[in-house]
Amino acid sequence: MNNQKVIFITGCSSGFGLLTAVRLAAQGHFVWATMRDLSRKGPLENELAQRKAQAYIRQLDVTKPSTIKHVIEEIQKTHGGIDVLINNAGYGIAGFFEDLNEEEIRAQLETNFFGVQNVCREVIPLMRQRLRGKIINISSIAGQVAVPCLSAYNTSKWALEAFSESLYYELSLFGISVVLVEPGSYPTNIFSQNAHYAQNFDSNQSPYFTYSQKLRNISQNSIRKLKKNPDDVARLIEKIVNNPRPRLRYISDFSSWVRVVTQKVLPPRLISFIFRRIIHADR
Repeated sequence: MNNQKVIFITGCSSGFGLLTAVRLAAQGHFVWATMRDLSRKGPLENELAQRKAQAYIRQLDVTKPSTIKHVIEEIQKTHGGIDVLINNAGYGIAGFFEDLNEEEIRAQLETNFFGVQNVCREVIPLMRQRLRGKIINISSIAGQVAVPCLSAYNTSKWALEAFSESLYYELSLFGISVVLVEPGSYPTNIFSQNAHYAQNFDSNQSPYFTYSQKLRNISQNSIRKLKKNPDDVARLIEKIVNNPRPRLRYISDFSSWVRVVTQKVLPPRLISFIFRRIIHADR
């Protein structure tokens, strides 16, 4: 394969990270697939074996710069540079603001926002020296439109959007592309095994208890009915990897695009009315 690229991906134990790593490795790229807990590498190894593909699987915690440096040093020694960085590691915590404690909010930002910055801080100088490279940050439509019970997650993704847009302009001076991929809801582990809830989410002493339980049920029922394939996001990322001049933002599917446009066009008072009707639908 003449156009083999060195691709560094975070958060590959499941979901979009796993699917993207396997898809790109199957295309013959040199994929460095990282994850915080190597005991969870089994599904990735199985998918790679099924596709007869290979990848370098390494431990990396985006909140611990020493682990980032270690992997990048190994990539540099092996290949001499990084062509594509895919910042995928992240999670979402659900909970109304008063049910979230400060530690939970800070932890959300440490991974979803500062974790991305930690990786970029190490990779950008290497790309800048070579006057080429591509940084793909996996955001969410939650980075464009906010919803109740996800204020911490929304905040982390809105911050990621602003940071990435600034980088888009800054790094264009050195031939480096910056791209935001904004998926909507897909049936991945973020809603099941990897789901996180505020400490007081299930406390019947919380003034939001009834609303929290209702919104969780609505979300879980919606996810069960979803027909969207998470591999579509991996396909989109593959196209961006192969695109020499990608644009800044890509919303992953039409229904998510409609939701973003609708929520931006409608006045907040009407959006608030719709959310209240959804929550109180059984009354």
